[in-house]
Amino acid sequence: MKRKCLYCQDEFEGRSDKRFCCDQCRNAYNNQNKKIHEQFILDINKILRKNRMVLHLLNPIGRSTIRKEYMLKLGFDFQFYTHTYTTNNNNTYRFCYEYGYFEIDNEKVLVITWQPYMKTQT
Repeated sequence: MKRKCLYCQDEFEGRSDKRFCCDQCRNAYNNQNKKIHEQFILDINKILRKNRMVLHLLNPIGRSTIRKEYMLKLGFDFQFYTHTYTTNNNNTYRFCYEYGYFEIDNEKVLVITWQPYMKTQT
């Protein structure tokens, strides 16, 4: 029985449950579908890497206070972070990997580096 390959549309013969004419078409088809499904994850990871880079750039000594507008100009996106840390005073630091920040007010942000005594939360 002849069927059409799902990737290249060529006709082929083989087992009744075979969907591709060759391994190359099978791999190309699966890679194409994987790329579509994982694009969202790739986009989020790109934003997280950018955020980490900005925090690393602005925090050369382990702790610094930065204007929020400057972080935004560098491309920082405050909606994306990897985890949080809440202090005993109920201050919540948001982290992008090992670099964290705390919004002091509407204009200033405290940028810190993760310390071993901090336990990750959400």
